Amino acid sequence: MSVKETLHELDELLPSAVALPSSAVVAGGLIGGYAVARFTGVRALGGAVLLAKGVVAGRTWYRSAGPATTAGLSVLYLAGFGLSHPLAKKIGAWPSVFTVAAVNAAASWALVDRHNFRGETA
Repeated sequence: MSVKETLHELDELLPSAVALPSSAVVAGGLIGGYAVARFTGVRALGGAVLLAKGVVAGRTWYRSAGPATTAGLSVLYLAGFGLSHPLAKKIGAWPSVFTVAAVNAAASWALVDRHNFRGETA
C-alpha cells in the first residue's frame, strides 16, 4: 500500500473536512498555541498545538479551495506566528496574538469558509 493510499484511508476515518470553519480553527491554533506555551512554560507544547490546528485547517483549505489557496493560507499562518513575536514588542504579547489570529481568521473566512457556510436554505 502506498503512502498516498494510506493517507487517503486515514482521511476517510476523520470527520468531514468542513465540519468546523477553518477560520475558527486557525484563530484557535494561534491563540491556543500561545496560551499553552505561556501557561505551561513549555514552548514545544504550544508549537504542537499550533501544528495540530494548522494541519486541521490545511485539510479544510485543501478540500475546499485546492492546493494554491492552501499554500497561501499556510504561508500566512506561519507568517502570523513569526510576525507575532516582533509585533509583541510593540503592542504587547496578547494584543499581538489576537491581531495575527484575526488577520488569519479573516483571510480563511474570505477565501474558504464563506463558500462552505453560506447558510443556504432548502
